[in-house]
Amino acid sequence: MADTGKLTVNVYDGGIGKPIEGATVKIVDQGARTVHQTQSDSFGAVHTFGMSAPPKEYSLQQGPDRPYSEYLIEVLAEGYGKKTVEGVQVFSDVTAQQNVILQKDGGETRASVPPPVLWGAYPSKLPEEDTKPLPSSKNYVVLPDPVIPAQVIVHEGVPTDNTARNTWVSFPDYVKNVASSEIYATWPDAAIRANVLAIISFTLNRVYTEWYRGKGYNFTITNSTAYDQAFSRDRTIYKEIAVVVDEMFTTFITKEAIRQPLLTQYCDGRNVSCPGWMTQWGSKEQAERGMTAVDILKNAYGQDIFLMQANKVDGVPKSFPGTNLQTGSRGQSVRTIQEQLNGISGNYPAIKKQKVDGVYGPATREAVEVFQRAFGLPVTGIVDFGTWYKISDVYVAVTRMAELR
Repeated sequence: MADTGKLTVNVYDGGIGKPIEGATVKIVDQGARTVHQTQSDSFGAVHTFGMSAPPKEYSLQQGPDRPYSEYLIEVLAEGYGKKTVEGVQVFSDVTAQQNVILQKDGGETRASVPPPVLWGAYPSKLPEEDTKPLPSSKNYVVLPDPVIPAQVIVHEGVPTDNTARNTWVSFPDYVKNVASSEIYATWPDAAIRANVLAIISFTLNRVYTEWYRGKGYNFTITNSTAYDQAFSRDRTIYKEIAVVVDEMFTTFITKEAIRQPLLTQYCDGRNVSCPGWMTQWGSKEQAERGMTAVDILKNAYGQDIFLMQANKVDGVPKSFPGTNLQTGSRGQSVRTIQEQLNGISGNYPAIKKQKVDGVYGPATREAVEVFQRAFGLPVTGIVDFGTWYKISDVYVAVTRMAELR
C-alpha cells in the first residue's frame, strides 16, 4: 500500500435526518485491524486522513490490481441500533464520503457497498434510440422544457422485478451516486465532467419522456446497468465528484432538432465495445490528451450537440438568482438564504441563527462557511450556484422531516 486517501463518515438519524453527535465510529481494515475509532462531531462527522490505498496509477489504467482499499465501518450511538457498512472504498489522493443512517431503538443492521462498475461484473447496456417519443398528452402533461426533479425514484432491480424496492433520492444526490459508481474520482476533471453530463442527460431523458411511467411502472429509473445506470443506496461518494455535480447538475446535452435531453448511452470501452457512444476509459484518455469535457462529448455523440440549462429546479423554494451572493450583497435572495440557514440550524446547531435582514454581513458569511464545511463544499463564504442549491436541498429535507414529526 504505497498511497493514502481520505475518508469522512457522516452519521444521521434515519427518522428525522438530523446528524448524530457522539456516535462511536470504528473503522476496520481488511486485516480485521481497527485503524481508527472516535466519536462523531456536532455535524455527525468523523474525518480521517492517511487511509492506506493502492497506488493511484491502478485507477488510471485497467489492470489486474484493484484500485481501492476496502474498509468496514461500525457505528453505534445511544438509543440507536448498531450499523455496519462493509466494502467502503478508499482511493488514493481523493476524499471518500460514507453516509451511515441509524434507526431509533433498532436492531443491528448491515449494508455492503458493491464494487464500482469499472471493477465489478455488471451487465452491459441494452442499446436504445437516443431520442424517445414524448408521452401522450391524453395521459400525461408534456412539459414545455426539461425540469430538474426534486426527487428521483430508483427501482433497485430490472424493470420487471416486482420484488425490488424503490428508493427516493434527491436529483443531485442520485447523480453523485451514479458517477461514484460508474467512474473513478481520480480521473482528470474534464473526464469527470463529461461523464457527469452524460449521466445527467440520460437521467433527464427518462424523466422528461416519462419512459417507465409510460409503461405502467411507478419509478423514474432502474439501477440495472443493462437498462439504465448503476446506483446503490449505500454507495461511497467522492468529494471530487460531488463538487462537480453541485456545480452543473442543471446542465444537460441536447441537439437543435429535439426538445428532450439526449439519451447519452455509454460503456466502459474495454470489456464492452459501443461504437457511437462515449466510453468511460476513452473519456479518461481523451482528457489526459487535453480535450475538454465538451470536446469529449462531441467526439462521442456528434458535433451538433450542445449544452443547455434547465429552466427551473422543481421542489426548491427559489431558483438561483443568477449572481453569487457575498459580503455586501443585499436583497430578497440574501433574505432567502438567511431564512433557510436559520431553518437548517435546528438540525445543525453549529450554524448560528442570524437576523433576517437581507444584508450579507459577517454573520451570514460565517453561517455559509460553516454550512460549506459541513457539506463538503469549497469553503469560500460565497453563495455560488452549488452552495445555493445545496442549502435549498438541505432546507427542504429538514422542513419535510419537521412536518412528519
